[in-house]
Amino acid sequence: MQEHLQAIQKNVASVLVGQESVTRLLLTALLAGGHVLMEDVPGMGKTVMARTLARSVAAEFGRVQFTPDLLPSDVTGLNFYNQQEGKFVFSPGPVFCNILLADEINRATPRTQSSLLECMAEGQVTVDGVTRRLPPPFFVLATQNPVETLGTYPLPEAQLDRFLMRVSMSPPTQEQEVAILERFRDDEPLEKLNAVCTKEDIIALQQKTRQVYAHKAMLGYIAALAQASRGHKGIELGLSPRGSLALLRASQAYALIQGREFVTPEDVKAVAVPVIAHRLSVSGMTGTAPQNQAAQALLDSVTVPTEDWSR
Repeated sequence: MQEHLQAIQKNVASVLVGQESVTRLLLTALLAGGHVLMEDVPGMGKTVMARTLARSVAAEFGRVQFTPDLLPSDVTGLNFYNQQEGKFVFSPGPVFCNILLADEINRATPRTQSSLLECMAEGQVTVDGVTRRLPPPFFVLATQNPVETLGTYPLPEAQLDRFLMRVSMSPPTQEQEVAILERFRDDEPLEKLNAVCTKEDIIALQQKTRQVYAHKAMLGYIAALAQASRGHKGIELGLSPRGSLALLRASQAYALIQGREFVTPEDVKAVAVPVIAHRLSVSGMTGTAPQNQAAQALLDSVTVPTEDWSR
């Protein structure tokens, strides 16, 4: 199974330059059964990253371009009357896929945004009282632009909490930007990309993630971070138990990507800020930067336990 993870990372690296750490985080969320909110300015490659990851897995890809006039039924699907059959028939929406790109999610109204809550939390859709399961694996990769706020609707805390992580693309160095220009000058690498694993492989990896061992001291470390967030100076709203569980799942997945069958403090530290930051409410401040700083300060304030982390 490890070869599948390496192949996906190699596939993504053949298209995007210098985004290895972001790729690992996206894979972490996918293996943990979570979802990702990619927040960055336009042109950084968010959509390309989503499409590259989707093409690397032989699974059904769906895309929704969120706009103010988008309706919940445009996302989940609706029942319509079929005159030939003489009955109402359900027409599935784009969420009935394995990897969903929710592009510019904050441009839709809160009503439409909330149509994803059940999908993301429970992997199902309820329309007119009928509940339908979504095909596993189900992975939402949503994007939003934090700079342009005109005509946008900020995601409420309940919606943000459904995302396992919030990540940003790192800006390229001058050398990396030259490599990007060379790579895309005469070609379109994404169009030549082939799948390197199947959705069944991803499901098997998700099951294996749950088997990654977490020492009781590691559970105590995660719990200590959660407890500290609820009384930390400058943090009004700390980590919930669901956030603690998200941190555990992400740590397990990151350990598996690193080729280990047990979690270490380094795994927790690697995923802590992307998992914790968007769940914090910082006193008198809004935005990504204050939340990331608060999450890092929280991480620095808790003593790291030292044990033998294997079984």
